Amino acid sequence: MAAPNFTGDGHQKTFEDLFCSPELTAGLHGRLTFLSVLNSFLSVTAFLGNALILIALQKESSLHPPSKLLLRCLATTDLCVGLIAEPLIVTYWISVVNQHWNACPYLIAANFVTGYILCGVSIETLTAISVDRLLALLLGLRYRQVVTLNRAYVIVITLWLLPAVFSAMWFWNPLITLRYGIINTPLCLITSISCYTKIFLTLRHHQNQVQDHVQQPNQTNQLNIARYKRAVSSAIWLQLTLVACQLPYCIVQALLAKSGLSASLYHAGNYAATLVYFNSSLNPILYCWKLDEVRQAVKDTIRQVLCLCFSS
Repeated sequence: MAAPNFTGDGHQKTFEDLFCSPELTAGLHGRLTFLSVLNSFLSVTAFLGNALILIALQKESSLHPPSKLLLRCLATTDLCVGLIAEPLIVTYWISVVNQHWNACPYLIAANFVTGYILCGVSIETLTAISVDRLLALLLGLRYRQVVTLNRAYVIVITLWLLPAVFSAMWFWNPLITLRYGIINTPLCLITSISCYTKIFLTLRHHQNQVQDHVQQPNQTNQLNIARYKRAVSSAIWLQLTLVACQLPYCIVQALLAKSGLSASLYHAGNYAATLVYFNSSLNPILYCWKLDEVRQAVKDTIRQVLCLCFSS
């Protein structure tokens, strides 16, 4: 693997050497132990919460299949965060605390690659959801003919391939992976903001037509506007939560790529990574809060599980 300069002092070191440095982590063992306990708890909540959402989505039949596939993709990503990414970062922190420096480089490499893949898939999936909501509004009755399940599967596969390819670049040059995250995140956010702005303007125009009693043959009139607004609202909440959780980490990574690694950036990055992973525990709550169909399916699933537990 290439050894880019992350220190800013003219010395070339690999990323793993820097993050597994006794000098860098000195005095932080208590904080790393706290983060390990916290992320162990978040790992359980993310896994159980998103497993419950996946079961509920499997039972739910009122959602349009491509839209449901995108939600399942997002929930799967969050489940993998709880099942893979958080246990990896906890294991890395424990290796630092216990000074297991031989295993540490492999753990930090696996942690960063896994984290970049899952975070990349999450933000790209939410961008795809925003585009899907815009197409539902603009296409009207043609939406179900244009946005098919097969095309949605192609999109989902692409959403996983792109982050996987750029994350694999880590083993050649970590700076490529870092810069991918720095560039990809703003592009996805700009796309989502553009979609939701167009949705807002279109809905406002439609509302003005209704208020003025203008009767025009518009496919938008065929939509269930109330239900559509709830779907858009849920997507926006998911998007805003992701931005709030990932923005601090993106800032830390930008500073890292520009000025090099320091103890303060390392410490800030650990807390920022925890906030990113916390997003995976928040999303199931947002699903149940904003999506009536999912909330009811979750209630039914919990009721069935409790009945099985008490009957046994």
